[in-house]
Amino acid sequence: MTKRATGRHLLAIAAAFMACGALALTAQASEPHTASTGTQPLNGENLAGRMPQDELVYFVLPDRFAKGDPSNDRSGLAGDRLVTGFDPTDAGFYHGGDLKGLKDRLDYISGLGATAIWLGPIYKNKPVQGPAGQESAAYHGYWITDFTQVDPHFGTRADLKALVDAAHARGMKVYLDIVTNHTADVIYYQECPTSSCAYRDHGTYPPSRHGGVSGGAINSGFLDDGPRDQTAENFARLTRPDYAYTPVVRPQDQHLKIPDWLNNPIYYHNRGDTTFRGESSDQGDFSGLDDLFTEHPRVIQGFIDIYVQWIDDFGIDGFRIDTAKHVNPQFWQAFIPAMLKRAEAKGIKHFHIFGEVADPSVETLARYTRQAAFPAVLDFGFQLAVTDTIAQGGSPERLARLFEADTLYADGAAARLPTFLGNHDNGRFGYFVRRANPKAGDDEILKRVILGHAMLMTLRGQPVIYAGDEQGFAGSGDDKKARQSLFASQVAAYNAETLIGTDSSTAKDNYNPSHPIYRAIASLAQIRGSQLALRQGDQVTRAYDPSPGLFAVSRHSPTGSASYGDEILIAFNTSKLPLERSVRVEVKDGAWKSLHGQCATSAAAPGSYTIRLEPLDFIICLRSAQP
Repeated sequence: MTKRATGRHLLAIAAAFMACGALALTAQASEPHTASTGTQPLNGENLAGRMPQDELVYFVLPDRFAKGDPSNDRSGLAGDRLVTGFDPTDAGFYHGGDLKGLKDRLDYISGLGATAIWLGPIYKNKPVQGPAGQESAAYHGYWITDFTQVDPHFGTRADLKALVDAAHARGMKVYLDIVTNHTADVIYYQECPTSSCAYRDHGTYPPSRHGGVSGGAINSGFLDDGPRDQTAENFARLTRPDYAYTPVVRPQDQHLKIPDWLNNPIYYHNRGDTTFRGESSDQGDFSGLDDLFTEHPRVIQGFIDIYVQWIDDFGIDGFRIDTAKHVNPQFWQAFIPAMLKRAEAKGIKHFHIFGEVADPSVETLARYTRQAAFPAVLDFGFQLAVTDTIAQGGSPERLARLFEADTLYADGAAARLPTFLGNHDNGRFGYFVRRANPKAGDDEILKRVILGHAMLMTLRGQPVIYAGDEQGFAGSGDDKKARQSLFASQVAAYNAETLIGTDSSTAKDNYNPSHPIYRAIASLAQIRGSQLALRQGDQVTRAYDPSPGLFAVSRHSPTGSASYGDEILIAFNTSKLPLERSVRVEVKDGAWKSLHGQCATSAAAPGSYTIRLEPLDFIICLRSAQP
């Protein structure tokens, strides 16, 4: 959540690059198309049968993807940008993208090969917030006031229903981005009305004492000693919210939040800003946003009621959960089973839930699949490992170590982890590549970006494409610097940026299915869709170099599948020198064929396969068990 080369000759360079074979992949996708999932064809009848790891996810912020209805740009509000939130010239305000625009561009997304859309939060937000002179708008969707309605900047509930129905008709799933950790910044504290408040911890400011340990008695009988105290009977004794700070809500905001129970300060921690350490990570205000008391049974049930209604009303296919790391595990232990149960009752099989745990540590990520009941979490470890290996020229050993730790995840969750290269918070992959290679030519930058996407599309997990990456968007940093619109931008800083692989700019619409990165992803999506081993198969690391060079894995079709016994060898060259190597494979008969690149037609010896790779290139080779 929130927070230069000339480019003149990029197309010519890409064409030359393609001619020499390194971009041969893109030549297979000269026309836009919808990828096939092979044994599980993409159509409305087969939506429910697809596993989460079968999907290729396309992540969009609705405000930054496509304009469909200019009449909703100002959300029906009258006034300047500090009232309406609309200013298409400022990276921190609404630009006018909406749900109708997204629906109109579904063929573009489908042509990329995406089978699921992760939709940034679409709920009604506080349009503008922030101190005087530092205001920004809620174009990103994370400052919610009404959890039951679509934000008017994006359209209506009917628009969302039309989008979901249209996606389903194309065989595409829709995941909603949801928030339970906080609401918009509505509560302020009497002790610091015009500035941020430092976090006040439990030891110094227990709920039993007003004003701290030396203060008077308050909330007599309330116990605050962990999970065993999270009962309705105990929380009935919590009658005053002013044990750390005195929360205040302005008269005009007394009933701003919907449902109305959200307006009661008793349901918030009210301890000041988080330091992102210790107890404050769960109970502090995230950049001033009102942090919910998610231990409270009323809050737990309230959010269960809110989000099962979105499942009931729209038949959506999953949730991405924002700021999951900043909510206590017991909340998730109640919330997630309730969502899965309701989805199953609605006939939505394999309802996918994945949380944002913004930490690259596998130990931390895996803990949320065990302690907090998450079926999956966003794989920040993968993002960092690929960035280190491809963008920064690190050793492929980091990838090998990452995958060795997959056993730490619960119940095979590693296979379901949404993997990604960059996003709206961290920054775009193209930016990481450019930052780490300031002297590299445009052709090398393009090769590295495509090589990163090849890893994303063929290694274990559920790949996520951040909208705009396929058009060569790179940006200049994280947060707002990575949130360009695909429709023509009026933001001067965006339009001054050089895109990767194209002479275009963000000053124009960018929905080009002939862009070399778009074409590369589309071809990889075809390969991935046609091979069950690349979606649901296990993964075995075959070889890795201690410095830039070879990284190779095998993937196998799952037991009981029609393609059981197939082996796919995927090999990447992360160096700028060609390489030739023999790597271990299964000792089985069968001819090998190329899915991408130059593959030998037979093993060099039983259990040994020879690969040859050009710099910053890769191959995908299949040995089929079927005659």
